[in-house]
Amino acid sequence: MTSRVVVSLRVPCSPDEAFALFTEEIGVWWADSAFFRFTPRSPGTLAFEPPGADGEGGRLIERLPGGKVFEIGPVRAWAPGERLVVGWRHASFGPGHATEVEVTFERVGAETRVSVEHRGWESVPQDHVARHGFPLQLTNQRQGEQWRAGLERLSQRAAETLPPRLPD
Repeated sequence: MTSRVVVSLRVPCSPDEAFALFTEEIGVWWADSAFFRFTPRSPGTLAFEPPGADGEGGRLIERLPGGKVFEIGPVRAWAPGERLVVGWRHASFGPGHATEVEVTFERVGAETRVSVEHRGWESVPQDHVARHGFPLQLTNQRQGEQWRAGLERLSQRAAETLPPRLPD
């Protein structure tokens, strides 16, 4: 995978708090996009099922309005307060199509820089329904806009739900 979208935003909380908000409340802050629906029945509510105590398993899912669950991707790395890696697939992806999202959490004073790297859109052909015929650069731009909107909502959620922090 070589193509990637990178979006970073500071949120007003610690890395552990940012990780918890990202994973436990993705159904609250996620910014749905008509361009990147996971299934024809989307949008639903996103949720993480964390790995077990042995570090195995875990997945990102979308609970659809009718009650069905679609697995977006398996959790590949789960390090609270540090790093998260998850597979990212649409229902229409074929066996050779795969994208992946890596999220890092870095303390910057009293805030945390949350960085999202979404990579692999070059594995999905331009004429595929998930790309809407867009060239790769435009697909990445639209995906970046969706991640930016989501991270802005994550930051708002942190500001609304967590007590203010003093600079370190």
